[in-house]
Formats: sequence, C-alpha cells, structure tokens
Amino acid sequence: MTRLGRAATAVALAGLLGLAAAVAPSTVAHADQVRDLEYWLNDYGFTQAWKTTKGAGVKVAVIDTGVDGSVRDLAGAVVGGTDVSGVGAANGQKPLGDAGSADHGTWVASLLAGRGTGPDSGVLGAVPEASILTASVALGSASGAIGSDEQIATAVRWAVDNGAKVINMSLTRNTLDWPTSWDEAFQYAFDHDVVVVAAAGNRGSGTTEVGAPATIPGVVAVAGVDRQGQASFDASSQGITIAVSAPSEQLVGVSPGGGYVQWAGTSGATPLVAGAVALIRAAHPELKAPDVIERLIKTARAAPGTVPSPIYGYGLLDAAAAVSAKVPHVSANPMGDLSEWVRIHRRADVPTSPAPGKVPATTATPHALPAAPSARVDQLLWPQWTALTGFWLPFSLITGFAALVVLGGVGAFRHFRATGSRE
Repeated sequence: MTRLGRAATAVALAGLLGLAAAVAPSTVAHADQVRDLEYWLNDYGFTQAWKTTKGAGVKVAVIDTGVDGSVRDLAGAVVGGTDVSGVGAANGQKPLGDAGSADHGTWVASLLAGRGTGPDSGVLGAVPEASILTASVALGSASGAIGSDEQIATAVRWAVDNGAKVINMSLTRNTLDWPTSWDEAFQYAFDHDVVVVAAAGNRGSGTTEVGAPATIPGVVAVAGVDRQGQASFDASSQGITIAVSAPSEQLVGVSPGGGYVQWAGTSGATPLVAGAVALIRAAHPELKAPDVIERLIKTARAAPGTVPSPIYGYGLLDAAAAVSAKVPHVSANPMGDLSEWVRIHRRADVPTSPAPGKVPATTATPHALPAAPSARVDQLLWPQWTALTGFWLPFSLITGFAALVVLGGVGAFRHFRATGSRE
C-alpha cells in the first residue's frame, strides 16, 4: 500500500489543477483504490486500445510547470527535460510556482504516461509505455527570467528538436490571439510532423472562450465532459476550434514527492487526448500528423448537437476506435493550416514579438489552467478527524436530538389521541 503524501490545495494559478475511523493513527490508502477511480481507462477505450499498443517508442513533450519524474508512478517515464524559464532545474523536473501550480505538471504527466505502482495499483496513464519529455515553464504568478510567450515558443522548438511526436499543452493565454513568435514555433512543429494538443480552458476559472494555443490552426483543442459524457459547465470553455472532448472531472493524479489527488479541468482532459494521439502514432508509425488527427476526430463518439460543435467538437474521445478503425487518408490537417492563416492575417501586422526577457504590457500572459479544487484521494476514501469533530459529530448529535423530539411529539400526540377517544 502507498502512504498518501501531503494534501493538495485548491489550485488558483494566475496563468494554468469522506469519513474515517477516529482511531486510525495515520491516513493510509491502497494504491489499487486509486486505480479503481480511473473510470476513463475502460469508458474511453484505453484498455481496449492497449491490446494493440501501449505507446512504446513514442515521445510526448509536456510543456508545463515541471514534471517530478522521481515519483514511483512515473518511474522510468521521463527520458529528457529542460527548463526554459531560467529559474527551474536543468532537467525540467523542478516544480515551479506556488503549491498548487507546482503540482500541475506532475498531475498532467501521470494522467498521460503513469506507470502505476503495480499490475493493479497506482495511477496508470493513457499511454503507459510512452516516454515523457518535460519542459518546465514559469507561468502566471511564477515569474521567470524570460517572458512567458518566449518560454512557450522556446519549449515548443526544444520539444521538436528532441524527438517529440506529440506535445501536450495544458495551459492557456486566455486570449483568442497569440504572439508572432508562436507563429514560427508552432509552424516549426507542424513542419516536423508533430501533433500539438492543447486545453480549451475552464469556464469556472473565468476562461469563457477557448484561448490560445487552442485557437491556433492545426492544434488539437480539447474540451471537457463529466462522467456521464455531458459538457462540463465549470471545467470546459467553448469555441469553434475544439476537436474532441474527454473527461475533465473526477480525475486522479500524482503530486510531486508522491501522494494522490483528485482534481478537475481541461488540463486533465488534454493528456488523455494526447495519450490517444500517442497510441495512434505507435500503432501506425507510417501516418503523418494530418492522418493521425483525422483518425482521432473521425472515430469520436457522437455527442449532442451538430458536428463539429463549439461544445464537443467532433465528439467524445474513443481511443480504441482511433487505433483500430479504418479511416480514409487526408492530405491536410483537418484542424486548419497555420501558414495560410498567417499569410492572410499577418500581412498588415507590425511584429509584436517582445525583446528577450521582456513581456509586452499590452498582451496577456500565458498560464497553466487552474484546476478545480483538488482533494487528497485518502480524503475521499477515509474520514478525517477534523471532519468528525467539526461537522459529523455535531451533526449527529443535533440530528439525534431532533429525532428524539419528533418521536416524543409523535408519542404524545398518540397518547392524547387515545385518551380523547376513550372519553
């Protein structure tokens, strides 16, 4: 069994995620109970897809607040890293930001490529045999020596140059537009046959409309749904660039240093889709990025509304069908052409790329997407002493007293009723 680590706090990034026996001396949970919480592995076709491949040989870059590759669930997963902020560790594994934001990158990576802690225990990612490249960025309240926009552009190029075939970006700029430096960096990724997957954003944290990089033509934008497959009101923004939807509620992840949390947000839906993309790339290494994306969207399960829709995109992710279905070849990226967009829309633009180390005051600052308030998984499985003494014990006493009053009243009523009937 795994002793759960420190509590994860509610995440509020400027920039990105029960009751117990009072006699228990410590809070401990079985890691297999964590695995039981991963409903999406079966419901969204991952376990079926794994009969074909688990993603071995595919590198996925996680551009985020740093990934702690030392946690047991990610043992052997992180094969390379860098820091583009100027304040992190050279290997990209130092979590950056405050307590909540610092955890974000590791949560994302564990959902993507977690190895678990045993055959039936710990967090198992969507693509458990893929390799992770981590590029740590200092976003939002975590200030770096380099401007946030330039950090992202540098991280994208680094990921491409280090062999990533998929890039996961669980972050947003909260604006429809993006700096010209991103034009070049993202086009560099597309020219090198890399699929970029980005989060749509979370309405509950103020992102009412999909923001960049999820608005960039060619990027796979991911919306979020609840466990019933319905659009998540608090955890998913809307927009015409959405490609597919994936679970964004009741997610689990591993925190830096160990310990499990349950959290929510399109930050978590994104690595599930990036994982499905990695599975496609492993199963069909001959396919170019446009065909990989086409398989993803054409095999999505139907969702309410038109197709594509600004809520669900082309539908709900189906990893098994994405890997095994027959899908016709396409020659162009179905999510758009960035170079054509630049040709049309940048013609009259004055270059706005900031000087190295500067963030222009007139532009938004990229940030990792805030997760909904997280909770340690052990808090979901076992009660806490504070909860017992602060709520449940007083609640039980009040409820018991109220029940006695009601029963006494009923007894008195029946007594007087019986006495009256004899008279």
